[in-house]
Amino acid sequence: MTAKTRPLRKKYEATVSRPQLLVDGSDFALRQFLHDTLAFSARLQAVRGHFGAVIGLSGTQYTVLIAIAHLSSTTKKVGVNQVADHLHFSGAFITIEINKLVSGGLVEKEVDVVDRRRVVLTITPKARTLLDGLAPMQRPVNDMLFRDLSAADFENTRLLMSRMVTAANDAIRLLDYKQPIATSRLPR
Repeated sequence: MTAKTRPLRKKYEATVSRPQLLVDGSDFALRQFLHDTLAFSARLQAVRGHFGAVIGLSGTQYTVLIAIAHLSSTTKKVGVNQVADHLHFSGAFITIEINKLVSGGLVEKEVDVVDRRRVVLTITPKARTLLDGLAPMQRPVNDMLFRDLSAADFENTRLLMSRMVTAANDAIRLLDYKQPIATSRLPR
């Protein structure tokens, strides 16, 4: 009886060329990193959704509300563009979400007395009460989410993630430019 041999698996083209991202010429480690990052992101979104649901909001509305609250503690005037930049969303999208929060009595908008074209955002006492009541639930969840980070890991990851968001924006612009060219070259 002859032993059956499995055919060798096809080696796929690497999806990166930077040597820092290749291990023994393979992009497998990068792919695993991407899948882990996507999985963590999905779970982080789920946590945000749960936090929002506890106070009657969507995850996105919760994120916008808490961003306004935190930004208000570091600056006197919080505007739509500041929230949009902080959360990496478009101003138009943030405006829609803020209007929902205004309708729910959680955010107030006032015209800036110095620049009448600008709107200043503040959270209401009702919102402050909801966020303060949520904090005891958030602490153990956030502690668990980030339990594997030392102080140095946190500082490095925080700075690196900010740079990676910028790089991702650049990659999207490159993809927008390259996609029509690449699509025309694909076999049909």
